[in-house]
Amino acid sequence: MLNKGLRDEEKIRIDNVLKTLRTLVFVPYPLSHLQVTDIENQLKEFALNIETLIDYSNEDLITLLMRLHFDWEQLEQFADILIEFSKAENYNFENKALAIYQYVQAESKVFSFGINTKISSLKNK
Repeated sequence: MLNKGLRDEEKIRIDNVLKTLRTLVFVPYPLSHLQVTDIENQLKEFALNIETLIDYSNEDLITLLMRLHFDWEQLEQFADILIEFSKAENYNFENKALAIYQYVQAESKVFSFGINTKISSLKNK
Protein backbone atom coordinates (compact mmCIF):
# COMPACT_ATOMS: atom_id res chain seq x y z
CA MET A 1 0.00 0.00 0.00
CA LEU A 2 1.28 3.46 -0.85
CA ASN A 3 1.60 6.07 1.85
CA LYS A 4 -0.38 9.30 1.43
CA GLY A 5 2.48 11.32 -0.10
CA LEU A 6 3.29 8.65 -2.67
CA ARG A 7 -0.40 8.11 -3.39
CA ASP A 8 -0.82 11.83 -4.09
CA GLU A 9 2.25 11.87 -6.37
CA GLU A 10 1.01 8.79 -8.22
CA LYS A 11 -2.46 10.33 -8.64
CA ILE A 12 -0.93 13.51 -10.07
CA ARG A 13 1.28 11.50 -12.44
CA ILE A 14 -1.66 9.41 -13.70
CA ASP A 15 -3.86 12.51 -14.04
CA ASN A 16 -1.17 14.25 -16.11
CA VAL A 17 -0.77 11.29 -18.47
CA LEU A 18 -4.55 10.98 -18.86
CA LYS A 19 -4.83 14.71 -19.60
CA THR A 20 -2.17 14.42 -22.28
CA LEU A 21 -3.81 11.32 -23.79
CA ARG A 22 -7.17 13.08 -23.80
CA THR A 23 -5.76 16.04 -25.74
CA LEU A 24 -4.10 13.69 -28.22
CA VAL A 25 -7.20 11.64 -29.04
CA PHE A 26 -9.68 14.54 -29.15
CA VAL A 27 -8.32 15.94 -32.41
CA PRO A 28 -9.76 16.00 -35.93
CA TYR A 29 -9.57 12.68 -37.73
CA PRO A 30 -7.46 10.97 -38.86
CA LEU A 31 -4.53 11.12 -36.48
CA SER A 32 -1.15 11.82 -38.00
CA HIS A 33 1.70 9.36 -37.59
CA LEU A 34 3.29 11.80 -35.12
CA GLN A 35 0.09 11.93 -33.02
CA VAL A 36 -0.11 8.12 -32.93
CA THR A 37 3.53 8.06 -31.82
CA ASP A 38 2.73 10.59 -29.08
CA ILE A 39 -0.15 8.39 -27.92
CA GLU A 40 2.17 5.37 -27.86
CA ASN A 41 4.66 7.35 -25.76
CA GLN A 42 1.96 8.29 -23.25
CA LEU A 43 0.69 4.70 -23.07
CA LYS A 44 4.23 3.61 -22.16
CA GLU A 45 3.71 5.45 -18.86
CA PHE A 46 1.15 2.73 -18.10
CA ALA A 47 3.35 -0.11 -19.45
CA LEU A 48 1.12 -0.26 -22.52
CA ASN A 49 1.26 0.39 -26.23
CA ILE A 50 -1.43 0.08 -28.89
CA GLU A 51 -0.50 -3.52 -29.67
CA THR A 52 -0.59 -4.66 -26.03
CA LEU A 53 -3.82 -2.73 -25.54
CA ILE A 54 -5.32 -4.79 -28.36
CA ASP A 55 -3.91 -8.05 -27.00
CA TYR A 56 -4.81 -7.62 -23.32
CA SER A 57 -8.02 -9.25 -22.18
CA ASN A 58 -10.48 -6.94 -20.46
CA GLU A 59 -9.66 -8.51 -17.10
CA ASP A 60 -5.89 -8.23 -17.62
CA LEU A 61 -6.22 -4.57 -18.58
CA ILE A 62 -8.30 -3.78 -15.50
CA THR A 63 -5.82 -5.69 -13.31
CA LEU A 64 -2.93 -3.68 -14.78
CA LEU A 65 -4.70 -0.37 -14.24
CA MET A 66 -5.55 -1.28 -10.65
CA ARG A 67 -1.92 -2.30 -10.02
CA LEU A 68 -0.94 1.16 -11.32
CA HIS A 69 -3.20 2.64 -8.59
CA PHE A 70 -5.85 4.14 -10.86
CA ASP A 71 -8.77 5.49 -8.87
CA TRP A 72 -12.40 5.19 -10.05
CA GLU A 73 -12.39 8.55 -11.81
CA GLN A 74 -9.13 7.77 -13.60
CA LEU A 75 -10.49 4.41 -14.76
CA GLU A 76 -13.54 6.16 -16.19
CA GLN A 77 -11.32 8.71 -17.95
CA PHE A 78 -9.17 5.96 -19.42
CA ALA A 79 -12.30 4.21 -20.75
CA ASP A 80 -13.46 7.54 -22.25
CA ILE A 81 -10.09 7.85 -23.99
CA LEU A 82 -10.41 4.31 -25.37
CA ILE A 83 -13.80 5.24 -26.87
CA GLU A 84 -12.45 8.39 -28.52
CA PHE A 85 -9.31 6.65 -29.76
CA SER A 86 -11.50 3.96 -31.31
CA LYS A 87 -13.38 6.63 -33.26
CA ALA A 88 -10.19 8.29 -34.48
CA GLU A 89 -8.24 5.23 -35.51
CA ASN A 90 -10.76 2.51 -36.28
CA TYR A 91 -9.66 0.39 -33.35
CA ASN A 92 -12.37 -1.38 -31.43
CA PHE A 93 -11.69 -0.69 -27.78
CA GLU A 94 -15.38 -0.33 -26.97
CA ASN A 95 -15.54 -3.75 -25.26
CA LYS A 96 -12.56 -2.82 -23.09
CA ALA A 97 -14.17 0.52 -22.21
CA LEU A 98 -17.45 -1.24 -21.40
CA ALA A 99 -15.64 -3.70 -19.13
CA ILE A 100 -13.90 -0.81 -17.33
CA TYR A 101 -17.18 1.11 -16.87
CA GLN A 102 -18.90 -2.02 -15.53
CA TYR A 103 -15.98 -2.70 -13.19
CA VAL A 104 -16.11 0.85 -11.80
CA GLN A 105 -19.89 0.69 -11.40
CA ALA A 106 -19.72 -2.65 -9.55
CA GLU A 107 -16.60 -2.17 -7.46
CA SER A 108 -16.80 1.48 -6.46
CA LYS A 109 -19.97 0.78 -4.43
CA VAL A 110 -21.35 4.11 -5.67
CA PHE A 111 -23.96 4.23 -8.41
CA SER A 112 -23.08 6.72 -11.13
CA PHE A 113 -25.76 7.83 -13.57
CA GLY A 114 -23.01 9.05 -15.92
CA ILE A 115 -21.28 5.67 -16.04
CA ASN A 116 -24.63 3.90 -16.28
CA THR A 117 -25.48 6.04 -19.32
CA LYS A 118 -22.13 5.18 -20.93
CA ILE A 119 -22.73 1.47 -20.29
CA SER A 120 -26.21 1.64 -21.83
CA SER A 121 -24.92 3.57 -24.82
CA LEU A 122 -22.20 0.99 -25.51
CA LYS A 123 -24.58 -1.94 -25.06
CA ASN A 124 -27.04 -0.40 -27.55
CA LYS A 125 -24.45 -0.05 -30.33
